[in-house]
Amino acid sequence: MKLKRLLGLSLLSAAFASPSFGADVHRPNILLILADDLGLTDVGAYGSEISTPNLDRLAKGGARMSSFYASPFCSPTRAMLMSGTDNHLAGFGDMAELLLPEQKGKPGYEGYLNERVLAIPQVLHDAGYRTVMAGKWHLGTAENQSPAARGFDQSYAMVQGGASHFGDQTGIVALDANKPPKALYRENGKSIDIPREGFYSSEVFANKVMEYLDKTDGTKKPFFAYLAFTAPHWPLQAPDADIQKYVDRYKGGYDEIRRERVERLKKAGLLDSNTPVFEGNSRWPKWDSLSPAEKRAEAKRMAVYAAMVDNMDRQIGRVLAYLEKKGELDNTVVFFLSDNGADGNSVYDVGETRKWLHRDMDNSIENTGRPGSFVEYGPGWAQVGMTPMRMYKAFTYEGGISVPAIAWGPGVGIKGSERGALTHVSDIAPTIYELAGTHHPGTEYRGKSILPVRGKSLLSYLKGEAPNVHDANEAIGWELGGRKALRKGDWKIVYANQPWGSGHWELYNIAQDRTESHDLAAAMPDKLNELLAAWKQYVAETGTLEIEGLANRPGYSNAGRYYEDLAVEAAQKPRASAATK
Repeated sequence: MKLKRLLGLSLLSAAFASPSFGADVHRPNILLILADDLGLTDVGAYGSEISTPNLDRLAKGGARMSSFYASPFCSPTRAMLMSGTDNHLAGFGDMAELLLPEQKGKPGYEGYLNERVLAIPQVLHDAGYRTVMAGKWHLGTAENQSPAARGFDQSYAMVQGGASHFGDQTGIVALDANKPPKALYRENGKSIDIPREGFYSSEVFANKVMEYLDKTDGTKKPFFAYLAFTAPHWPLQAPDADIQKYVDRYKGGYDEIRRERVERLKKAGLLDSNTPVFEGNSRWPKWDSLSPAEKRAEAKRMAVYAAMVDNMDRQIGRVLAYLEKKGELDNTVVFFLSDNGADGNSVYDVGETRKWLHRDMDNSIENTGRPGSFVEYGPGWAQVGMTPMRMYKAFTYEGGISVPAIAWGPGVGIKGSERGALTHVSDIAPTIYELAGTHHPGTEYRGKSILPVRGKSLLSYLKGEAPNVHDANEAIGWELGGRKALRKGDWKIVYANQPWGSGHWELYNIAQDRTESHDLAAAMPDKLNELLAAWKQYVAETGTLEIEGLANRPGYSNAGRYYEDLAVEAAQKPRASAATK
């Protein structure tokens, strides 16, 4: 699959125009924006029908990376983003919520960002930057694991994996059906309750970043701002006005929207006409097999999801406009990415969550997206979000780990361009250090041993001065929940349990087969063995635990009963929501 050039977009607005600056200008500000569970083609610049004009402008004026990799899960990606090293070294060899007895207590499986690594704000704070953040943390729930403990001067964080986007502060996993979960927020490390009225996550997080930048402006230091949205992570919720914009858009179903995105990509020259498009695992029903009520429920869910992405984009626009008004935008470098592929899995299977949600939440079609509702994205729409890739979040196929990623910084020489070489989330930290004129301290920090970064700076590559970042002999590995992958040059091996994969190692030439349609393992045993040898080296270097049968564990990351729950909720009549009881 070729990704040859950016989509044709409207001219960049004046707010985004920025001349090159000379050596006498201060070190650049850095704005790092992270979306949660956003699919590869859910941004306009990557082929979406969803309105994302601010991200589209960043993509047109900056470097749009088309082969950027994250982890297949959110907190491991965040650990790699903040540390610049592998998740198995940084404390997230598995999700903290899913750690098994065999994993707990092992190095790299602490379930929080461990003390063996330094976080970006720690390094930048020492280098003279002011550091602020707002949004999802998911790198430790205790105060001594909070953003305040890892170098942020000001922080407003939802510390767990997800929460209601409104002010009811409802959590997402019920271990006891009779005790609804509560989301934990911390401001500057201290536990807080959020305001019940007037709260919507994307808007509040953007407001807080701007508030903190105002609050620290008197220092005259450059800033590092981390804006970590929980959108569009489930529960799917958005303001009514945003939902209304899309309420009729998705009634045609999965295949119709997928075809539209494919045609848009082909017309723009982003996708070869002969590239196979993965349309979903055969386990999932096709749109035409759904009942009329199920179709209405699914169309409404996608409308809410689109509204969440649209709203997030507007908040990004507000922050950029704020920086332009303050005279800071010209000297700011912006990074935007998602933390993993779109999410087609289900939290209903964890603990007593299904029982709690069916009893307490109003998931009727009419109430979907409002306070007191709790619905998920589902495998059908998640696969559309990863068009044309195979699978989605929780898998190490391209659909689980390929994410949209944009770098914008005309002032430092990052120009509008397509960047198709392999890049990785662990590369962001060293890139930021180079921009800031500093470096990671290496193997010792304040008298303690630490781990060096494994990623490489992208700066020369983003400026068009280098053709790639990782050479053909460098191997990059992934493992989470027993699903595995390793890429070396154009080649990739993948392991996924049945029925999602073959249950054995598969081999693909990613340069020729990005959608992983032709398994070459049997035809090319020597190449398979070469990559398996590199896999063993990766396991040894990172301390990855390979546990037999781990990929088959029950619970989250299968969505086996999603369509059963959909049928129940599609038939639900509107009632007093949990938010108004």
